[in-house]
Amino acid sequence: MIWTLNIKLVSGCYAEQEWSASVALDASTTLDALHRLILRTVGFDNDHLYSFFIARTPWSHERVLFDEEWGEAAPWETRVEELFPLPKHRKLFYLFDYGDNWIFQVSRSRKKPFEAEPGAEYPRLIEETGERPEQYPDFE
Repeated sequence: MIWTLNIKLVSGCYAEQEWSASVALDASTTLDALHRLILRTVGFDNDHLYSFFIARTPWSHERVLFDEEWGEAAPWETRVEELFPLPKHRKLFYLFDYGDNWIFQVSRSRKKPFEAEPGAEYPRLIEETGERPEQYPDFE
């Protein structure tokens, strides 16, 4: 089944504008593949560590962590469909670059899952709003 996920920039070292996107992807997509999709969508280089976590807020100390060293499960083993629905009052966050702390909230859209359209490629960008942040802005 194809799901629609909403990705919203929450914070980051150089985050100056609001940005969000909706993407369509197979529900069996792994968190590692979602990581690469988010980076492609926002236009970032894949040159830093990352993790996913479930928490009340991006800054909550109580987290269910998905990363390669300390997490409950590795991102390449965990599928998106395994996480949703999330526990009550919890959200899924994606943290990229532990220095610049780019944090994105990932949520499942209320749109009903659908069968893949013949000839359509997934994952794909459905909608984008706001201005994409610059990963490495030029400073003068």
